[in-house]
Amino acid sequence: MTNAATPGGPTPSLVARTVALDLDVATSLVSLLPSEHPVAWLRRGEGLVGWGQATALRTSGPTRFADADKWWSETIARADVLDEVGEPGTGPVCFGTFAFSDHRGDSVLVVPSVVVGRRGGRAWLTTLSASGVVAPLPAIAVAEAPRAPTAVSFADGALNGEQWMSAVADAVARISVGELEKVVLARDLVARGSEPIDVRWPLHRLTESYPMCWTFHVDDMFGATPEMLVRRERGLVTSRVLAGTIRRTGDDSRDLALAATLARSSKDLEEHEYAVRSVADALEPHCSSMNVPEAPFVLHLPNVMHLATDVNGVVHDAATVSSLRLAEALHPSAAVGGTPSDVAIRLIAEIEGMDRGRYAGPVGWMDAHGDGEWGIALRSAAVEGDGIRLFAGCGIVADSDPEAELAEAQAKFVPVRDALGGL
Repeated sequence: MTNAATPGGPTPSLVARTVALDLDVATSLVSLLPSEHPVAWLRRGEGLVGWGQATALRTSGPTRFADADKWWSETIARADVLDEVGEPGTGPVCFGTFAFSDHRGDSVLVVPSVVVGRRGGRAWLTTLSASGVVAPLPAIAVAEAPRAPTAVSFADGALNGEQWMSAVADAVARISVGELEKVVLARDLVARGSEPIDVRWPLHRLTESYPMCWTFHVDDMFGATPEMLVRRERGLVTSRVLAGTIRRTGDDSRDLALAATLARSSKDLEEHEYAVRSVADALEPHCSSMNVPEAPFVLHLPNVMHLATDVNGVVHDAATVSSLRLAEALHPSAAVGGTPSDVAIRLIAEIEGMDRGRYAGPVGWMDAHGDGEWGIALRSAAVEGDGIRLFAGCGIVADSDPEAELAEAQAKFVPVRDALGGL
């Protein structure tokens, strides 16, 4: 294992080899993860998992995306690559998790020493080494199962419910007098067990319970995000925008009625329009053509329903602008910051009362061509010391009700909160 690099440091001599892997379709990728530096990006049984660390970069501040992109480009330029599969996600890949703020928190780009991928019935194994020498192919087998957490307790983080509702009321008042149109406010919970929690346990639970989301883990940041910030693959770009939420009841007929209510809600449609507009405006300079649907659809998840829109485009600058730089252009969208963005970000720093860290920042992976998938780190948590900090946020507009927003935040804690429980 090599130590993490810093911007401006030496570029590693990366050697990558990808071979086809005979992996039983019944074997879940997450079950292969050992405890040593696990990384994951999974949806509906497909995706990438990895472990070990060939090399990594840590960076921070306003140049964190540019630093990481430059380092990866220089690493790839010097890399020796043998790719016998040729699928998206084969060859050299890096995994990243980025701070929400330009001013607080660190960001990481990690190159595992082993990556296993699956897509469309094909599986592969990639070894990566920064030593300049081809690494031997390891045996791939189901790892020892993680132990279930015991005696997990939850406590309020920076603000309790009453304090957070007061912050929401403050935001609504500022929106009402025209300071801004929308702001996203988040809150946190802290979970602790009787002994340290193996992050692979919640990863297993999240992949099982939320297969339509992207389950991720990179450098102690994990979750199951329903929101794809940007996917770029062979010249095509996609962004899934979510804004506007209603909690499910568990009664199918009642939930169908609630979905119809959500689809007609002026408050939620307004919030959603801001988010879609911010994404389309950010992608437009990079696309020769775009498709922005006129109306959202309702995305049904086990705990909530969202208004959702898939924005698609054809990129014209793939040779010079990577998927990570597209993620930078999109971050922070109105779905996680607000409108206007600069005013909303200042208000978040003023009244939210906590450091988001990498919550609501881009998380995902990128290959040697700059293609990749970057989600937004929502329905997420961070391993911090002997505890785990869970995050949830809500879009606040003029019609927002503090009690309803608190209930929505509680619903958004459910995926990770349930995943930390035992069987």
